[in-house]
Parts: sequence; C-alpha cells; structure tokens
Amino acid sequence: MAKTYAIAVIGIGKITEDQHLPVIAKNPRFALAALVSQRGVARPGVPSFKTIDALLDSGTAFDAVAICTPPNVRHAIARRAIDSGKHLLLEKPTTATVTESEDLARRVAAKKGCVAFATWHSQYNAAVEEARRLLMGQRIARLHVEWKEDVRRWHPGQEWIWAPGGFGVFDPTINAFSILTRILPEPLFITAAELTTPANRETPIAARIAFRSDAASADAPLSAEVDWRQTGPQSWNIDIETESGTKLALRDGGSKLAVDGRPKVEARLEEYERIYERFAEMLDQGEGDMDYAPLRLVADAFLVGKRVETDPFEW
Repeated sequence: MAKTYAIAVIGIGKITEDQHLPVIAKNPRFALAALVSQRGVARPGVPSFKTIDALLDSGTAFDAVAICTPPNVRHAIARRAIDSGKHLLLEKPTTATVTESEDLARRVAAKKGCVAFATWHSQYNAAVEEARRLLMGQRIARLHVEWKEDVRRWHPGQEWIWAPGGFGVFDPTINAFSILTRILPEPLFITAAELTTPANRETPIAARIAFRSDAASADAPLSAEVDWRQTGPQSWNIDIETESGTKLALRDGGSKLAVDGRPKVEARLEEYERIYERFAEMLDQGEGDMDYAPLRLVADAFLVGKRVETDPFEW
C-alpha cells in the first residue's frame, strides 16, 4: 500500500484556499497535519499555528510542508523546514530572489533525505508536454506570449504584490515563463523590457518583453505582452511558429493546444492535482526538483527593464 504523507500548509491565502487545501483533501497520498497562518486561519480538527517555529515546537507529527506565503518570506521558512528535516513543496515563485533559490537548492543537496519541489503549476497543464515534444530539435521563426488578466480578480486587496519583492504583473507572467523554459529546445534570453508601473506603486502592472534564443535566428520576433488590467475573459496564450512552418497555439495557460489550427490537446485545468501527484512520486523516490529557471527570467526582466510610469492604481 502506498504511503500517506502528513503535510503542513504554511500561508493560507487565496491560492491555498482555492487549490492546495481542496487538492490535498482529495488526494489519498496526503493528510493535512497542520496549518500555519499569521492571521490565525483555522480548520476544524486541524491544529493551527502562527509560525513555523510554533508548529515545530508543538510536537505535531508531519513529513512535509507546502509553503504558500508571499515570496518575500519564503526563504527563511523554507530554510527552517529543511534544517528540521522536513520535505518541501514551494508555491511559485520559489523565493523573492535568485540567490535565495540557489541557497535553498544547496541546502537541500546537503541535507540527506530531504526532498524539495519548486512547483510551476502551469507546466502541469495537459498540453505543455505535447508542445515540448513537438518543438524538440526545431528552429523557432516566431514566438509571442499574451498573458493578460485582472489583478482585482486574482489578487483582491493584496498589497504585497505592489511592494518591492512582490513581482507585480510578473507574478502571473512567471507562469508563462515556466511554460517557455519547459517547452523550448534552447534557453531564452531577455534582451529588452518596458515595465509599465503605476505612479503610486513599486512594481509593474504591465510589460512588453523581447527575447532571443539559440533556437531562433537573430532577427526572429520573440516577444511577450503582459498586463494586469484585463477585464472579462482572461488571456493566457502562447503562439509559436517553427521555421518548418508548424504553428503551435497554446491556450488557457497550457491546457489546450492547436497545431496548424487543428485541436491537438484539450483538457480541464488540473495543474495542482498533477503537482501533488508528482510530489508524492518524488517523496516515494527520494528525489526532488529545485528548478528556478523561470525566476531567473523575471530577474533579468527587472535588470534590463525600462520603467514607464502610468496612472495610479487603486483597488
């Protein structure tokens, strides 16, 4: 019989309520052992603590933690979990900085038996692996990302996203980057970025990005347009054309794929179900995955990006 792993969830916000807790509840490989919430969020029959230290000091038995806090506090929490011998699942983005992710990767490597999983939920949509297979060995003639959604719908009232380290529109854009780093036959490099930033905020609400890649000629148009001001239907689209003429259209965040205009893959969004299935496999095998390539692309966009001021943003 497959082992059931006791897991504590740290950070009880919208993504935890919408995805992590429901998915854990229906996955027989996991049992919810505890919650950690600075706001004191609790569930009947589940012990709740304000900090990871309080959880560890309580003697509550658990195997792993899922860290779903804002990114600026994840590094310290993850280090505490690793040093205590707990397995680790990190909501995206892994940490607030690349150096913090590198540090966690080193610590995990040095801690025998500790499994750490840097999750990129969009990579687990049904069409992503098929797109990756089709692009193997191909040259890219054109690539365009359109990732536009409504910040008021997905991050209602969350002020941390506008503070330094909060990522702004790159909080959802990193999902597109995670798909690109998974499916493209060669790495992407960011050559330019225009970061449209509200006058009263520190992080961008929209961006235009230009890329280059060894999988494409120097003059191939590789671009992204991302925006947090879109109302109505949300746009999570990636279009790629190869030099051989094949056109791939990924839609709905990677859950649908059309090839040359004909549907190839269509599936429901079950990203988090797949993440927890994969985490159980990793725990069984004792092998993790601390990939943080999408975070590097975000960091590069900020490094080369030009700030363009726009109207103030109010909730």
